[in-house]
Amino acid sequence: MAELAPSEHSGEFRLGFAGDSFNTTWYLAQIAKDIDISYLTAVGDDAISQDMRTFMKDSGICDGHVQVVAGQTVGLYLIHLNNGERSFSYWRSSSAAKQLAADQIALGRAVADTDLIYFSGITLAILDKQSREVLFDALHRARASGKTVAFDTNLRPQLWATPQEMTDTIIKAAAHSDIVLPSYDDEAVWFGDRDSIATLDRYAEIGVDQIVVKNSAQPVVFQKSGQRGEVDVEPVSQIVDTTAAGDSFNAGVLASILRQGDLETGIRHGCQLAGHVVRHKGALVPVGSDIGADGAES
Repeated sequence: MAELAPSEHSGEFRLGFAGDSFNTTWYLAQIAKDIDISYLTAVGDDAISQDMRTFMKDSGICDGHVQVVAGQTVGLYLIHLNNGERSFSYWRSSSAAKQLAADQIALGRAVADTDLIYFSGITLAILDKQSREVLFDALHRARASGKTVAFDTNLRPQLWATPQEMTDTIIKAAAHSDIVLPSYDDEAVWFGDRDSIATLDRYAEIGVDQIVVKNSAQPVVFQKSGQRGEVDVEPVSQIVDTTAAGDSFNAGVLASILRQGDLETGIRHGCQLAGHVVRHKGALVPVGSDIGADGAES
């Protein structure tokens, strides 16, 4: 989506491009330049849609699977900040991205062209029911052919018709995934989990192999192939903006998985990257000289 983020001057905003799954893709492209990364979405045929594609390519992200929908444009959101915590206003009812699964052939081609597919609860929320089923079928076929599917639950009730539709769809999506990356705060509200272990247990019970439960400044609990552990989160001082904290964390985890590395190491890298991101304004912040290529501080 197009993003309007507060600048240093009151009442002024910077135009950028961001959104939960794209944020993870962008950070992955910055910390894992050895990995080929593509983004699947739909955009319009107007100037801002072309600007978005140019930004993707300039960021090291292949736009070969981006579909162009004539007469459409991209969604827009505005960030509000209050002591480092963010809230959003959205304009996306006519966003072309809602049609990202409309072309089954293009979707199948994109899935076949990758080793790991990453999507989120917001991906599902913007699709109609038929398109969700098309996406689930593509994910099922991808896993059957040996590909890995990763899913961030990213619960946003304002995007769904009812909370029940949201929770039912999230569970169905998790069952189509090899890796699930939930945030405990949201899961507690909408699934009633008493603690992060309960969140982990719930996804383990439906057969998810790798589960990583984010929990703000509390330890990250995880499971892989039945083996559990936890990683302490280093405290972060001077938090400026928590936008994309979880998205950047996911990038650190996925980079390690794509390199066939240790999950715990990926979680540590994700924590370090997220700790860097929340010290800056906006969803996408530079990760050059002060963040190493492996996600570690340097």
